[in-house]
Amino acid sequence: MAETKKLLIVAHAPSPNTLRLRDAVKEGARHEDIEAVEVVVKAPLEAGPDDILNCDAIILGTTENLGYMSGALKDFFDRSYYPCLELTQGLPFAYYIRAGHDGTGTNRAIESITTGLRWKLVQQPLICRGEYNPDFEEQCRELGMYVAASLDAGLL
Repeated sequence: MAETKKLLIVAHAPSPNTLRLRDAVKEGARHEDIEAVEVVVKAPLEAGPDDILNCDAIILGTTENLGYMSGALKDFFDRSYYPCLELTQGLPFAYYIRAGHDGTGTNRAIESITTGLRWKLVQQPLICRGEYNPDFEEQCRELGMYVAASLDAGLL
C-alpha cells in the first residue's frame, strides 16, 4: 500500500462565496479515486510553520484585498517564512485568488514570497476575476483534484 501523503489547504474564506471556493478545492482533493492523500484544511490564522513542515504539498487561497493578498494569508506567511525557509525548498504548491478586480497585485505578492521560499509552483495560478461566477467552483474543484491526484500518483 502506498504511503499516505498530506495535502494542506490554507485558504482565507470570509464570505459565503469564498467558502464555496475553499470547499470546492477540498472536495476536488478528496475525490473518490484519490486514495493515499490526507487533506487538511485550515484558515490562515489557524495554520503555521508546523503545518507546512508536515505536508507534502500546499494549496493557498486568498481574496484580493486592496490589490494585495488577504491580511490573514500575509500573517500566515509572516509567521511561517523564516521557520520554513531552509526546510521546505521545493515544496509543491498551487494557489487561487478570488479577485474582484484583476488579481495582479495579489498574484505578484504570492509569487514574490513563494519564490523567496523556493517553493515549486505545480499549476498555473487560478485567478477568479470579476463578479462571482459559479464556474469558479468547478475551477477550484479541478485545482484541488489536480494537486491531490498528482501527489497520489507520486508525481509530486
